[in-house]
Amino acid sequence: MTMLKKTSRTFYIPISQLETGLKEAVSSAYLCMRAIDEIEDHEELPDELKVQLLVGIRDAFQSDHVTEATQQVLAPHRDKLPAVTYQLDEWVRLCPTTALPVIIPYIAKMSSQMADWVQDGWSIQTEEDLDRYTYSVAGMVGEMLSELWLWYDGTPSDREKAVAFGRGLQAVNILRNRKEDLERGVDFYPNGWDFKEMQEYTRRNLQIADSYIADLKQGPALKFCKIPLALAHATINLLSAGGSKLTRDAVLKIVGRVMN
Repeated sequence: MTMLKKTSRTFYIPISQLETGLKEAVSSAYLCMRAIDEIEDHEELPDELKVQLLVGIRDAFQSDHVTEATQQVLAPHRDKLPAVTYQLDEWVRLCPTTALPVIIPYIAKMSSQMADWVQDGWSIQTEEDLDRYTYSVAGMVGEMLSELWLWYDGTPSDREKAVAFGRGLQAVNILRNRKEDLERGVDFYPNGWDFKEMQEYTRRNLQIADSYIADLKQGPALKFCKIPLALAHATINLLSAGGSKLTRDAVLKIVGRVMN
């Protein structure tokens, strides 16, 4: 939970509220995905090494000895990697054994697709490209969470809407981090798009995300999803009004309102 708080205050809040068992499964999944995301986003690693590490993690997660194989991939580069990444094998061990068949294939799939994006230089020309990218880094997280809700207490949910839930949250990040992304030479906007088009894309996905959580029964899944979705709506409203980032007080107020 300490590492979770360091890497994402947004997700730390809803994850910390989850019941035992589901909390460990979602924490494990989030930290594993954060670990590989840090490789993709690393400002100093050469792209060739990023691809090597991501493909190595994919292969490790497709092997019979995930934790040992993961350590072998990451150990030689420990001094260049953030703690959340080189402790990847620990996040796998955190997961309840019965949830591993849900989580492991998604980590392998995300690593593989992220390697492809690095290799292609994050080339996004069309809305279809953007859909593929936002699926690779976030839509499949929504999909995986849907499987975890089912694993934990049999909560059914719409997988396609779950993808839009993840996609919408990622699109908010793309809007918010526009300046920094361009500074590192990455443009996630399709050709001819500006803030207006990206905002429409984001709101469209967030609208489907609203429908996704409206379908969820009362329980931990609904309680979890409401928080990041409320923060995403508040952030895009703020960005549309010319603001840049929610204050800590604003976040706490939104969380308090959603949880009551």
